[in-house]
Amino acid sequence: MNSDLQPLAIQTQHYPAATLYVIATPIGNLADITLRALDCLKMVDAVAAEDTRTAKRLLTHYGIDKPCFAAHMHNEHEASAVIIQRLKAGERVAYLSDAGTPAISDPGAILVNAARTAGFQVMPLPGVSAVACALSAAGLPGFQNAGAFHFHGFLPSKRNQAETDLKPLTSLAANLVFYEAPHRVLDTVSLLADVFGRGRRIAIARELTKLFESIHVCPLGEARTWLEEDDNRQRGEFVLIVEAPSKLPDPFEVALPILQRLLGVLPLSEAVDVTVELTHASRKTLYARALKIKHQG
Repeated sequence: MNSDLQPLAIQTQHYPAATLYVIATPIGNLADITLRALDCLKMVDAVAAEDTRTAKRLLTHYGIDKPCFAAHMHNEHEASAVIIQRLKAGERVAYLSDAGTPAISDPGAILVNAARTAGFQVMPLPGVSAVACALSAAGLPGFQNAGAFHFHGFLPSKRNQAETDLKPLTSLAANLVFYEAPHRVLDTVSLLADVFGRGRRIAIARELTKLFESIHVCPLGEARTWLEEDDNRQRGEFVLIVEAPSKLPDPFEVALPILQRLLGVLPLSEAVDVTVELTHASRKTLYARALKIKHQG
């Protein structure tokens, strides 16, 4: 593009040498790339990419020709060394994950840490993030309308490990955000219903920014049935948002069954201390209840 036709904001951009540029890229719709990202990609000396094929498709679409090399989860340490050498030579290096913002359930954090540790500047160029995209259109205000959210990303593939990850989140005063693949989404929404209860709502965001984008909100107890009603609803990449609880559980109610079990294997005072540490319930209240339980045998 002729510089005379570029927006003034782009004409005044500055891209320091010996800098790693972390650039957010579209998650489906190529038009979601920012003007600044395109301008920066034209200026860099090389592009490190989670998948060079994906990066080259994006670059080619916008008429940008840059050398690309791979920097993914299996070679991130080795790729970091390559980037450091390029930065030492004064080059500008861009990093692109396959889609969205790098280092959010994608590679990138190791590269950034290596560059910073070596004393080089890291400059983020913000843009699309599937997390923010889904939250903005889900209509789940969060606990007491605070808008807080907890991003978890992908759950472990084994159910018992996933349950272990989920249990501490049951009383968290925030919307919970997960990523999921199409072949696992049915099992995952069933697990979420088992752990969080069938009444809490879930937003099922599918194929965001793409041709068949859909966002459906329903109680967790209805989520699997809704997905099974149409095979097309199970296709694509998913962002799942579990609504925050409407009220937080009483810490004493949470603590009592834990205390009762610990009293069977630990001295009274130690059982109370461990329960307080796990649940943050009142020690005075728990100690009084522990004495009562021991007295009742």
